[in-house]
Amino acid sequence: MTELTSPSPVQDEMATYDAIIIGAGISGLYQLYLLRKMGLNVRVFERGTDVGGTWYWNRYPGARFDSESWSYGYSWSQELLDEWEWSEHFSPQPETLRYVNHVADKFDLRRSIEFKTSVERAEFNDESNAWTVTLASGARAEAQLLITAIGVLSTPAMPAIDGIDDFSGEWYHTGLWPHEPVDFSNKRVAVIGTGATGVQVIQEVAKTAGTLTVFQRTPNYCAPLKNRPITPAEQVEIKASYDDIFARCRASHGQFIHNADPRYAMRISEEEREAFYEQRYAEPGFGIWMGNFRDIYVDEEANNTISDFIRRKIAERVTDPVTAERLTPRDHGFGTRRVPLETHYYEVYNQENVELVDVREAPIERITRDGVQTTKQSYDFDIIIYATGFDAVTGAFDNIDIRGLDGVALKDAWRDGPRTYLGLQTAGFPNLFTLVGPHNAATFCNIPRCIEQNVEWVTDFIAYMHEHGISRVSAKAQAQDDWMAHVVEANDKLLLSKTDSWFTGINRNLAHKQTRKVLLYSGGAPAYRDRCDEVAANGYTGFELRK
Repeated sequence: MTELTSPSPVQDEMATYDAIIIGAGISGLYQLYLLRKMGLNVRVFERGTDVGGTWYWNRYPGARFDSESWSYGYSWSQELLDEWEWSEHFSPQPETLRYVNHVADKFDLRRSIEFKTSVERAEFNDESNAWTVTLASGARAEAQLLITAIGVLSTPAMPAIDGIDDFSGEWYHTGLWPHEPVDFSNKRVAVIGTGATGVQVIQEVAKTAGTLTVFQRTPNYCAPLKNRPITPAEQVEIKASYDDIFARCRASHGQFIHNADPRYAMRISEEEREAFYEQRYAEPGFGIWMGNFRDIYVDEEANNTISDFIRRKIAERVTDPVTAERLTPRDHGFGTRRVPLETHYYEVYNQENVELVDVREAPIERITRDGVQTTKQSYDFDIIIYATGFDAVTGAFDNIDIRGLDGVALKDAWRDGPRTYLGLQTAGFPNLFTLVGPHNAATFCNIPRCIEQNVEWVTDFIAYMHEHGISRVSAKAQAQDDWMAHVVEANDKLLLSKTDSWFTGINRNLAHKQTRKVLLYSGGAPAYRDRCDEVAANGYTGFELRK
């Protein structure tokens, strides 16, 4: 097979490729690189104007890694590792976007990408054994293989509040931030939402806004990020340690550099436990979440010890007791929802220009021409920021009309929750691979590490298809049922399965996201990788292979 030379499908009504990839973020770019290296004719369709995925769209103030930068980048090119230097231990969005652009340029990836191109429909043709993709322009393209690289947090969720279009000032969603800077100086600013994104944007906006009013529904347990610049000596050490860094990630449950402490919280003294929590709280990154005692996410009594610890920290850092209590979670345990990392977030509420509104006490009735109306008060604003999260994991799939065998829609097949085999295929949808999809270790992971496993496994499968003359692969229904039983069993062991969050398919801003579903694979990246490797070693058991 030859490299892509055919014209854009915008010019050619039915361009034909070996593989079509949807999305030019971190997973789509690596998949493109490997398939082109195999000699396949590949086209990527990307709705943005450039590469980057998450880091292209999320440009809001304060957006940055909460994985250590040097554990996040691609591991597959030694030359890339040698030449790139991260400036901070937790990279800000502009630098991360520069990194992704650097990769696209270095490996000449843009020539295979169609930008400003949204995929509206993808339909499998049983007779031709190919996927036909219809673009928003009306143009179509065809390929034997269809690979989604559309991300788990890529469909912004606007809140179900009346009057949003009535507001006469500026308003933004953090997931659709403009490319131009937004000036908050001396402005009256509202932020609606206090999840991980809200925490990041609030602590930045508070620095310059005339007034900042935060509308919070559910408080979160936040932990210090402890970010700082990387020194020249550390740069040398990092470059010399990449093999060890990636080996540590590979061995850990979530592929972060942090691994669970082997001890049990309830089997040591209170003094020893408290000292450990203080140590983790003082350290940078996700150590307090991913490197904590092994029992705090399965045992409520153990979880109470770390939850109470964080609650005390909030009370120590926020001077007004009423505000501190409003910022303190009481309806779920630490780590059962996504833990936001912060830099002086709680101290923001000690500033005179910042006000916290608890919408459980005073629900928002509507957005008005001048601002926000709650059941208790009317507020006037110049800018409203919606930090209301995403239609997580399945939202991006729902935005595309994906039709498998007999015209069955993926949305219908997943009506009661997604069903997959290995998180990489769904029965009835041949030759469709879902990178970083539901029930995939990459949805609960230091994502690039799990992305690489996904992409390399799919690439090896495609190579196997070519070597053995296989034209169609499809997950078997029984294999899918068995995998789903395993996914549910692993999920049910954890306290997070009993908590409302995007981990369990809940977003209170979305009317259709009010019922808990199993979206993640909670068994850990090592167990997931071993299962995938076992399937491959046994000739891809669980898949129907047709020549």
